[in-house]
Amino acid sequence: MTHSSLDRRGFLRFGTGAAAAALALAADFGLAGQASAYSWGRNLSQGSSGSDVAELQIRIAGWAADSASQTYVAVDGSFGPGTDAALRRFQSAYGLSADGVAGPQTFSVLNSLEKSDGSTAHFDFSEFTSHDGSGFSGGKVGASEVKENVRRTMYKLEALRKKAGGSSVTINSGFRSVSYNSQVGGASNSMHVYGVAADLAVSGHSTLQVYRIAETCGFSGLETYTVSWQHVDSRVEHSNYGSGSWWWQDGVA
Repeated sequence: MTHSSLDRRGFLRFGTGAAAAALALAADFGLAGQASAYSWGRNLSQGSSGSDVAELQIRIAGWAADSASQTYVAVDGSFGPGTDAALRRFQSAYGLSADGVAGPQTFSVLNSLEKSDGSTAHFDFSEFTSHDGSGFSGGKVGASEVKENVRRTMYKLEALRKKAGGSSVTINSGFRSVSYNSQVGGASNSMHVYGVAADLAVSGHSTLQVYRIAETCGFSGLETYTVSWQHVDSRVEHSNYGSGSWWWQDGVA
C-alpha cells in the first residue's frame, strides 16, 4: 500500500559488508528488539498480509516512486498495489526478475542488505546516535522506538545510496536528544528528536541532486537544497509525532 499527499537538518558515512541475518518484527509492527534471524517462511505477493509483509514494506520503502512523488510505502502488513510497485522497482534495481513476488532470490538480496545487529549494509547505528553521548535516549519517545525509527530510515537511505550509483554517504546528524537539539538550535518538534530524520551528504553529488533522489524515496520532509547537506525525514508516516503534512521546502526540484 502507498500513501500520497510536503523540519530540519546536515552529512552520511558509508560502511562495507553485509550479513545474511535479518530482523524479526514484532507482530504489531512496533518496536525493534534484540536482533535475530528473520525467517521468510513463504513467498509474498499481492493479497498477502501479516508481520512478514510489514517487514518487507520497511525494507523496500525507499523504492516508493520512479520520479518525484509525495508517496510512501505504508508499513501496514497489507500487500497492495503500492507495495507491489515498490517491490518491482527494488527487484529491477538489483537485477532480479521484477515480478512483484518476494521469494527466495528477493529475500536473499534483502538479507544481504542487513547486518546481524539490525543495522543495514552501509550504515551503522552509531552514525545516528545523538552527538551529546546520550545514544538513543533523551528524545521525545523511548530509546527502543527511536532505534526502530532509525532502522527504518536506514533502509530508505540504502535505496537513496543505490540510486546515487553506490556513492559514499555521510551522516552528519541522525537522532538528537531534546537537550542536544536545543543546543544546536533545532526546531522544538524537529523530527530528529524522534529518530525519523537524517542530515546527509553524498559523495560526488550536489545537494540538489540528492534532493531529487530523495523525492523518489518516500521521504515526506525535505529541507532546502541550497545548503551543504540534505535533510530528509518521514514525518507523514509518523503523524502521531505532530507533523503530519508533507514538507518539501523547495517543492519539486
